[in-house]
This record gives sequence, C-alpha cells and structure tokens, in this order.
Amino acid sequence: MSFPDFSVDDAKTQWKRLCDLLWFHDGLGVWLDVSRMRVNAADFERLEPGFKTAFEAMQQLEAGAIANPDEQRQVGHYWLRAPEFAPSETVGSHVATEIDQIEQFGKDVLSGAIKAPCGKPFTDVLWIGIGGSGLGPMLMVRALQRPNAGLPFHFFDNVDPDGMSTVLAGLGDRLKTTLVVTVSKSGGTPEPHIGMEQARLRLDAVGGSWPEQAVAITMADSKLDQQASQQGWLKRFDMFDWVGGRTSITSAVGLLPAVLIGSDIRSFLAGAAEMDVATRVPDLRRNPAALMAAAWHVAGDGCGRRDMVVLPYRDRLEVFSRYLQQLVMESLGKRLDRDGAVVNQGIAVYGNKGSTDQHAYVQQLRDGVDNFFATFIEVLADVADIPPIKGECSGDFLGGFLQGTRSALTEGGRQSMTISMRCFDERRLGALIALFERTVGLYGEVVNVNAYHQPGVEAGKKAAAAVLELQKRVEELLADGVARSIDDLAQTLGENSEESMFMTLRHLVGNNRGYAADGDWAEPITLRFRKS
Repeated sequence: MSFPDFSVDDAKTQWKRLCDLLWFHDGLGVWLDVSRMRVNAADFERLEPGFKTAFEAMQQLEAGAIANPDEQRQVGHYWLRAPEFAPSETVGSHVATEIDQIEQFGKDVLSGAIKAPCGKPFTDVLWIGIGGSGLGPMLMVRALQRPNAGLPFHFFDNVDPDGMSTVLAGLGDRLKTTLVVTVSKSGGTPEPHIGMEQARLRLDAVGGSWPEQAVAITMADSKLDQQASQQGWLKRFDMFDWVGGRTSITSAVGLLPAVLIGSDIRSFLAGAAEMDVATRVPDLRRNPAALMAAAWHVAGDGCGRRDMVVLPYRDRLEVFSRYLQQLVMESLGKRLDRDGAVVNQGIAVYGNKGSTDQHAYVQQLRDGVDNFFATFIEVLADVADIPPIKGECSGDFLGGFLQGTRSALTEGGRQSMTISMRCFDERRLGALIALFERTVGLYGEVVNVNAYHQPGVEAGKKAAAAVLELQKRVEELLADGVARSIDDLAQTLGENSEESMFMTLRHLVGNNRGYAADGDWAEPITLRFRKS
C-alpha cells in the first residue's frame, strides 16, 4: 500500500495521488476521488483493523442481527432493493409484493384507472411527513421529476401554520382532486397527525371525500393503520419495523412519490443494489464507502472536528445536502459510544449548490476558518435541449466553476473529495444514496457508535410533550379569569419551569386565544396573565 502523501503545492503529487486513489465503477459510471483529502498510506494502515471489524459488523447487520438494541430492532434497508438477501423468505416476499403494489398503484393513478371521488383524474399530491418521511420524498421529486411528467407535489413537512396555509391556499378547489398521503411509522407522531387533520378539515370544506383520497404509509396495526382500515382509506402501504426514517427512501416512502411523478422505481432500486454490491467489498482501498469513511475519519481526527460541506453542481440535487444532514447527523451524532463512554461524536453537514456557491460562501471556505472538508458532486452529461450559443455551453461553465473552486480550496490548504457521475437518473440517485448509507454505517462502526438509534431525537420529543402538557395545565388554571404572575402559576402547579411558562403564555397571548397580559414585557417578572 503506497501512494504519495498529500501536498498542497505539488501538481505532480496531486496527479499521482488521484491515479492511485481514484475509485471507478464502470457499470454505474461513478467516480470517487479522495485524493485531495489528507488521508495517507499510514492512515490506511492504522485504520485497517477497525475497518475489518466494521465490514464484519455490516455483514451481520445485513444477515439480520439486532442493530438497534434500544428497540430490539433489525436494520434492513438493504433488503428493500435486494429482497433475496432478506433473512427470511417471508420478509423477502413481503418486500417484493409491496414494490409490485406500489408500482401498480402509481400507474393506475397516472392513467386515470383510479380517480378522485368526483370522477375526475387526480391532479395533485399532498404529502404529509416529517424528517426522513418528508426529506426523502422531497429529494425524489426535486431530483427526478421531469417537466409535464406525473403529478405536482405539495408538502406538509412541518407544523408551521403559515406553511400549511400557503400550501392549502395554492391548492384551493384542486383539493377535491388531490391524493393525500400521510406517512407515520408508529402512527403516533404529532407532526404528521396535525398536518393530516388540517388537510382533512380543508378537504371536507371544499367538498372532497377523505376516505377516497387518503393513503397511509405506516406499520401494520399502528394507530394510523387501524384508522385507515376502519375508515376505508383508498390505500395503505407498509412501513417496515426494521426500516428507520433516515434510511426509508428505498421503501414506500421514496418509491410511492417516484411512481406518482412517472419515474422508474426499478432502475432506482437497481442502482442502490449495484452500489450495495460495490460497498460490500471487504477491502479499504477498493470499497468506495470505506474510502469515504476513512477520509471523514482522518479529516476530523475520528471525532468530527471538521464539518462536511456538500456542493452538488446540479439544481436537481439541491435538496441532497438537507437529506444528508439527517442521514449523517442523526446517525452519527451520539453522546455515548457503544461502551457507554461519553464521546459526543458526529459530523455536521451543510451545503449549497454550485455554481451558486461561487457567489455565496467559497470566500470563507478558502480563506476563513479551516474547520471543514468539501464534497463536490458533479454530473458530466448535459441535457440536450440547452444548446451551445455562440460556442458557449452552460455545462462547460458549470464544470469549470467546479474545477476552479476545487483548485482554489486546494491552494488554500483545504480538503475536498469529488463524486462524479457520467449522467444523472434514477439509477445514479439510487447509487448515490446507497453510497452514503454504507459510508455512515462503516464510519459508525469504526468510531464505535450505534448509527441506528436516536436517543437525542426521542429526548426532544419527550421534552416537547412535557411543554404541551404544561400548557394544558396552565390554561386550565387560568380558566377562572383570575390574573396570576409566573411565580403564582409555578407555585400553584408545583412546577420549577418559569421560563417555559413565560414562553408558552407569550405564545398564547400573541395568538388571540383569549388571554391577556398586564405589566412590562421587558420585565417578565412584572407580568400578570389572565383569561380575558
């Protein structure tokens, strides 16, 4: 194992490193270049034992080992694109049947075989989902939908009333011909439930029929599943217990939006499966996910000391950096390692699109604080309907800007890697997603954290539930019309959460809920709240 060490100012060294470190998959037409990361031969030798263990752990995971001990769950997103690798014939058959049903349902909606209750074809899709249940579908739509293909998509991916109002106003009477898809694995997540209820209220108001327009993606026998079954919803698709939200894009969560925009889900799944094969190779130098994970590890000293700046040089991949934020940060951002030691692991992810970034934050990336590494993503083939004008090709400029930014960062001593694709389509998007999924899994094993649970997310949900419960108790107490200070409320309720009460009451007063405040808002201790 030998190649030149990283050098900022030696072009021949850079070229030799590229030749030695470049990974290429001819079938997919994908290159990975980590030569401008500060990973050297000595680093590979040092990391080799850890990756040997990581390869074995990933093999056990794919064979069906319990990977999320907190919930005693397997992690099987790899089976979604290769059902034959599922640990049982029953699971594999279930996955294959589900894909067939998703594909047929999408075709029937687009052909008009399945119509809206008013007898007209469906015109739109309102997608209700949070986290991976929103980001994955949004990536699929933004990356793959072609002009005049499939149905327009609208998203409730937050509980922001203003955002929901804007989406519903934009749909207007078309809600009567809108397919409404609600995604909730457990069926009890507050955000999709609230979005679903708001959509249902408005749909009823314009004369639609919720059961004939509603689709659920959820686990079998969940609260949402039971509701959909009892009310006779149009369709229900499985969200398997062994698939986490951040790796659900090759499940119904990503496949259903793909078929509803007219995309080829078989090609998407095939691309992911091909990359899975490439990233199973138990060789650090010949496995692209291992190469990326090793580069991440060396760049951040194995503890995330550098952020990842994702720079896709295609508008279709603008959402990809947001998608990676959840995949990488929720998977690797852990306070404790597997042994219970406090490690505060993680890699922060942010991004912009090229060449927009030329006019945004490259100045700081080159000359500012050196706390990051960049990940460039490029597509070589340009679309045919944007021709050269007077010898100028827009794609040439885009590629030139990428190379220029990459060179400028190297000259400034900054690290970067580049993922290049011959062309971009469903197959390459599947491969790109699978590459990062495996990289996250391998990196997690090497730094000894569990990439498949999320105790911090669960803690946030519990804290939010506690705030809402406190609000309910405060409202019940103020119902008698008596004015009370924050201290009065805290003492009466036996709560030591004055700040939370202040923020809650400020929200209630600001929303015309029938509450008023007397006193000075700049001096919260003087305020007295009452039901007006």
